[in-house]
Amino acid sequence: MALPTLSKADLIALSETDVTQPIPKESIFAALATPPFLYIPGTFNTRDLGLLPLTTTPPSNNPNGQSRRKVGIRPGLIYRSGGFFPNGGFNDAAKTQLATQLGIKKIFDIRSVREHSHAPDPEIPGVKNIWIGAEATEKEATVNLADFLEGKGEQGYVKMYMDVLAGYKDVIGALLRSILETPEEPQPILFHCTAGRDRTGVVAGLLLSLAGVSEEDVEMDWMLSRIGTEMAREQLLGFAMKGAGVNSMESAGFGNLVSLRRECWAAFVREVKRVYGGWEGYVRGELGLGVGEVERIGKVLRGE
Repeated sequence: MALPTLSKADLIALSETDVTQPIPKESIFAALATPPFLYIPGTFNTRDLGLLPLTTTPPSNNPNGQSRRKVGIRPGLIYRSGGFFPNGGFNDAAKTQLATQLGIKKIFDIRSVREHSHAPDPEIPGVKNIWIGAEATEKEATVNLADFLEGKGEQGYVKMYMDVLAGYKDVIGALLRSILETPEEPQPILFHCTAGRDRTGVVAGLLLSLAGVSEEDVEMDWMLSRIGTEMAREQLLGFAMKGAGVNSMESAGFGNLVSLRRECWAAFVREVKRVYGGWEGYVRGELGLGVGEVERIGKVLRGE
């Protein structure tokens, strides 16, 4: 019997669950059975960015009755996830699901040298693994909780995510350029970090924005990681405690570090606008793509 699925409003409400509290089993199972989530054994927080439920504007609200430009990523093209865990069920059947059922041709690894060397992505027939190491990603896996003390941790998230844009620009640039390689028949790709939350969330926000998705819906995609990481919640909290050098979740600033709050993503987007002039400004100025290339990437993502 098929599991019940949730509405967009239900997903949004569930994504606001306090990270220190487990999501009820019946709710999490229903959520993970709801698009954009996908079930692939041995990984988690896996989603098809083309199935993100988008906010639509009724025709009556369009100026002069004109039709709105197509927005959003075409389904079956761009996937995001957490890491792969062979000991956690990522077996040959899961590999077949990725390569055959989803048709993924490239996997982009957005992790540091240390993370990648400790657990490199599995070899999958017909799929090319792409990872680009960079010195900027080799900072010690520690977090300065002082950055997360004020407000809801906005300052800490801004600093952390701006570091992602700078430190992982080579692999982000390679991912964007790969979209242009076969524009007439674009090849499905998947990108991931370890939890599929922060670095992956930043790249997802970039791609969705280039596809014309509203800031509200991009924010929702980021918030959905609260649901997508639930099955590994306790392990990830433990990992975060180790990285922050604390022994208690009650430590000052820790709650802000591990929580996903809209204000933090909004603060990061404001900083992207201030520093780069927006997402397209980052792609042109930091990654070196031209205006025409940025426009073509948007069209390929939208399926135009």
